Amino acid sequence: MLRKTHGFAANETKLRPTKSRLLALAVLPAVVLPVLAGCSDPGASAAKPESAAAKNGVVYNTSVDQNRIRGEKDATAAAAVPAAIAKDGKLTVATTAGSIPLSFHATDDKTPIGVEVDIAQLVADKLGLELDLQVTSWENWPLKTQSGDFEAVFSNVGINAARVKLFDFSTYRAAFMGFEAKKSSNYDIKGSDDISGLKVSVGSGTNQEKILLAWNKELEAKGKAPATLQYYSSDADTILALSSGRTDLNLAPYPSVTYRENTRDDLKVVGKVNAGWPSETLVAATTLKGNGLAPAITDALNSTIKDGSYAKVLERWGLSEEAVPESKTVTEATFGTGPTGKTP
Repeated sequence: MLRKTHGFAANETKLRPTKSRLLALAVLPAVVLPVLAGCSDPGASAAKPESAAAKNGVVYNTSVDQNRIRGEKDATAAAAVPAAIAKDGKLTVATTAGSIPLSFHATDDKTPIGVEVDIAQLVADKLGLELDLQVTSWENWPLKTQSGDFEAVFSNVGINAARVKLFDFSTYRAAFMGFEAKKSSNYDIKGSDDISGLKVSVGSGTNQEKILLAWNKELEAKGKAPATLQYYSSDADTILALSSGRTDLNLAPYPSVTYRENTRDDLKVVGKVNAGWPSETLVAATTLKGNGLAPAITDALNSTIKDGSYAKVLERWGLSEEAVPESKTVTEATFGTGPTGKTP
């Protein structure tokens, strides 16, 4: 199955994006190499266990019955929600459900669960709104957020210079990417020189792809062989390619690669890089630029941090080390003025 590249399809039943917005999407990273066909993982369709005890001591609940940590309505945060968004009593949130433990499908293969879903639920609770969770593809969330289909995105979105032209952000987690490889390998990835000539799988349109493209430019400037970037249609296809030796490395969100290191015997983490390389960035809730929702979400997140529910959610998914002390709103106007919004 071939993975679709940046074909952002407009929603015919909603407000069509303006020409300027469509042109603005051109600043997002483009896929420069052909998409590769991936083979299905024969184990992907097998029955999933209800929980998995990992080497890091976390017991991951992958069942439909999540018994989520919930929050109480915060009057200040709720009052900050724009009337146009609050009027239907729902917070429509997009997630991509493609990566454990961030956002993925439970054992029924249809219910989205994970740390991103849990945090979205806490935010909706604090805003006094019902969570209306919508699963979409990574390629489609930008345009559907612009069209109004989605009011917020919780899906490991990192802030970068291209995205702040279109969206506002409420920060809530550290943003790191991890290189993973077969356990028998000797790779130690610290920079561009270490990937020269290797086959590296990566998701299209992601911050990690942006990093690899920049590293390849560095290698070419030095007269060294660039890495060959490979794109697969799913995590299962990517990991099958990695474990079978068809690709040397995979660069993915750090929570996902550490999860696999702690739940599998054949893979290990061989490198870590900030998602905003060569500077820093954070993971943030993503909303349409200028619609006024970001400050309300920031207030809601800070309320969860204050009452401890935020820490409990991160601990539940083994991500306590990615906690931030406070949430901040990042817009195009404030981007680059501090560590919460500082990216290249």
